[in-house]
Amino acid sequence: MSEEIQQDSKRQKTNFVKATNVYPQQHHVSRTKRGQVLGQRGGFRGCCIWLTGLSGAGKSTIAFALEEYLCGKAIPSYTLDGDNIRTGLNKNLGFSSEDREENIRRVGEVARLFADGGIVAISAFISPFQRDRDIARKLHEDNGLKFIEVFVDTPLEVCENRDVKGLYKKAKAGQIKGFTGIDSPYERPENPEIVVKTTELAVDECVQAIVSVMQENGIVPRSAMETVKELFVPENKLEAARSDAESLPTLNITKYDLQWTQVLAEGWATPLGGFMREREYLQSQHFGVMMDGGVTNQTVPIVLACATEDKERLEGCAAIALEYEGKRVAILRTPEFYEHRKEERSSRTFGTSNRGHPSVKMIYESGDWLVGGELEVLDRIRWNDGLDHYRLTPNELRQKFRSMGADAVFAFQLRNPVHNGHALLMQDTKRRLLERGYKKPVLLLHPLGGWTKEDDVPLPVRIEQHKAVLEEGVLDPETTVLSIFPSPMLYAGPTEVQWHAKARMATGATFYIVGRDPAGMPHPEGGKDLFEPTHGSKVLTMAPGLTQLEIVPFRVAAYNLKKKQMDFYDPEKKEDFLFISGTKMRKFAREGEEPPSGFMAPKAWTILSDYYQSLAKKAVL
Repeated sequence: MSEEIQQDSKRQKTNFVKATNVYPQQHHVSRTKRGQVLGQRGGFRGCCIWLTGLSGAGKSTIAFALEEYLCGKAIPSYTLDGDNIRTGLNKNLGFSSEDREENIRRVGEVARLFADGGIVAISAFISPFQRDRDIARKLHEDNGLKFIEVFVDTPLEVCENRDVKGLYKKAKAGQIKGFTGIDSPYERPENPEIVVKTTELAVDECVQAIVSVMQENGIVPRSAMETVKELFVPENKLEAARSDAESLPTLNITKYDLQWTQVLAEGWATPLGGFMREREYLQSQHFGVMMDGGVTNQTVPIVLACATEDKERLEGCAAIALEYEGKRVAILRTPEFYEHRKEERSSRTFGTSNRGHPSVKMIYESGDWLVGGELEVLDRIRWNDGLDHYRLTPNELRQKFRSMGADAVFAFQLRNPVHNGHALLMQDTKRRLLERGYKKPVLLLHPLGGWTKEDDVPLPVRIEQHKAVLEEGVLDPETTVLSIFPSPMLYAGPTEVQWHAKARMATGATFYIVGRDPAGMPHPEGGKDLFEPTHGSKVLTMAPGLTQLEIVPFRVAAYNLKKKQMDFYDPEKKEDFLFISGTKMRKFAREGEEPPSGFMAPKAWTILSDYYQSLAKKAVL
C-alpha cells in the first residue's frame, strides 16, 4: 500500500464519526447580542487567530502577548496553547501523523466554539501540515467566522539556538522521533493573512502587526490599535503648513494652553485629534470617556478658552493659528466655538466651584468661550530650561523600553520629592513582578512637568532630587527611566488620577502605582481634605477604558523606629512606627534639621533642604 493511501486511511479512521442520533441545537442568543454583552467595545468580534510555525518560533510568546493586549482593550480573547491543550483535552494523543491530525481537528473545533461565543480564539500550534490548517479554516469560514492565519516565520537555526525546552537537542540525539524540522516536515503556509518575523520584530511589534490585520478585517475597531496619535505636521508638509499658518488669523494662547498643546501633540491624550469639540467635551464631562469608536477613558476636559472678542473675530474661519509669545506654534482646523459654562465645568471636574481652588480660579479667569478643532502642531515644543532631554514622548518611551528589553513597565506618577516610603512601594512592585515571572520589569519614574500651584516644589528641584535618589541606588538606575510628563496639574483627585493613568497607557505601561490621596489637596476653606484619600485608588480599579492597566494599590509606609528605615505599616505594632507628614518634612527642611536616618537618601535630602532654606532666606529679605 502506498504511503499516500496509508495516510488517507489513517485520516479516515481519525475523522470517523461514531456518534449517532445527534441533532445540533440552535442557540437562542444571537451573535449580535453576544457582541453587546461581551467586553466594553460593542460588536461581535468572535474569530480565530491561528499562529503556526516551528517549535521555538515564538508562537506562544506572541499569542499570550496578543491575548493580554486585546483583553487590555476590553476585547475578550483566550489563547489555546499547544502544550496546555496536550495536558488536558488532548492528553490521550501522541505525535503520530494521525494523532497530530486529531490534535489540530479538536483544537479547530474548540476554537470555533470560542469564536462563535464572541471571543477571539488565539491558537498557537506548530500545525505543520497545510491540509490540517485548511480544515480548521474551512470549519470557521463555513460558519461565518473570520480565520486569520499567522505564519511565525523564524528560521530553523534560530529555533535550534533558542531551544527553550531542549527539544531540538533531544531530537538530534534521537530521543524524540518525528520532531518537526528535524525528521518530520513543516509545510510553510501557502497564503497566510500575515507573516511575522521574530528575528526582525519585537514581540509588541508582532502583536501590533496582527492587530492591524484584525482591524483591516473588521474584527477590532480602529480605536483598539495601539497607535499613539501624534499631532505634529509631517516633515514633507511642514513648509506648506508654516506658510499657511503665517496667512491665518491668530489666537494668542497662554503658557498653560501651550502645555496642553504639547500633551495633545505628543499623543498623551490619544485618540483626541485636538482641543475638544462640544461633543467630546460633553462625553468627558458627563461620562468620563470618549465614546466614538469605542470606550476610551478621558475624565478631564482638554479645552481651549477664548474671550468673546476673539470668538466674534474668528468665528466662521476655516482655520486659525495659535500663537505663543509671538510665535505661531499650531493650526486649529475647522474651529467650533461653544459656551464655557465655568461653574458646571468646575463642579463636575473638582466637585467644587470654590475659587479658592487654584484650578477653579484659573477657569473663572479664562475666556467665556471654548474653541475646539483638529490640531496641527508645527514643531516639537521645547522649553529650553535644561530639562528638555527628559521630556520623552510616548513613542520615544516605547522605543526606550524596547531597547532595554523590558517585558513589563510599571509607572509611578508624582509631583512631590521621592522619600524612601515611595521607593519602598516601587521596590516592592518590582519584586512582585519578578515573582510573577517577568524577566525585566522597568520602572517609569514620571514626575509631572506642567503647571503646579505655587507651594509645590518646582520641577528643576524635583528632577535633581530624583536624580540623587537614583545615584544613591535607592532605585535601580539600570531598570528605571526618569522622564517628565508634560501635563499641567489640576488637583482634581479621583477624576484626575484616571487621566494620569490613562496617559501612561500611551507609553505601553501595563502597571500603574497609585498612592494615597492622588491629585488631592486641602479643602479651599481648610479643615479637611477636598477628596477622601482612598477614593483615588478605589476608582482606578473600576474606571472604564483602563483595562490595559493593572493597578498596584497603595500600601501605607511609615518610619520604623526599630529598623530605622521606611517600612510598610503594621497596625499591630503601631508603637514601632512614626508618621512623618509633608508638613513635618517641610519644617525639617526649612529649619535645616535632619530627618530620621533612612527617611530619604542623604544627597536627595540635601537638595530638598537647600531649596526650602533658600525660600526662608528670600522671605527674610
